[in-house]
Amino acid sequence: MAERVSYGGNPEHKANPGDFGLTPPVAPRCDKTLCDTAGIFERSVALALLQAGARSGLVSQQVKNGYPQNIWSVSQGGVPMEAQLENSEQGVYHGYPMPEGDPMRHVILGAWRERGHYV
Repeated sequence: MAERVSYGGNPEHKANPGDFGLTPPVAPRCDKTLCDTAGIFERSVALALLQAGARSGLVSQQVKNGYPQNIWSVSQGGVPMEAQLENSEQGVYHGYPMPEGDPMRHVILGAWRERGHYV
């Protein structure tokens, strides 16, 4: 599955458009977490995190057309990330840092370490 997923992105989670090619290029909303805070400015980095989460089995049980609704991973800087399926026909996701108050952050960090990744 990790080779079949792709990253589309969402302008609501970006203050800097980087090379995501989003329309509108940036449209940050105050109630959304920003990828910028996790140091993610390149599509290739976002895709690598998405694929790493899929390979590690950090996926939700809810599945649509063979793709999990959510995939989780952790950025190089130790920020837990969540990707959400936006196109179940093509396996396209958008991702964002998990909010500070989300109790799943600790679950994802622990699972990431258990799978041999460093934080």
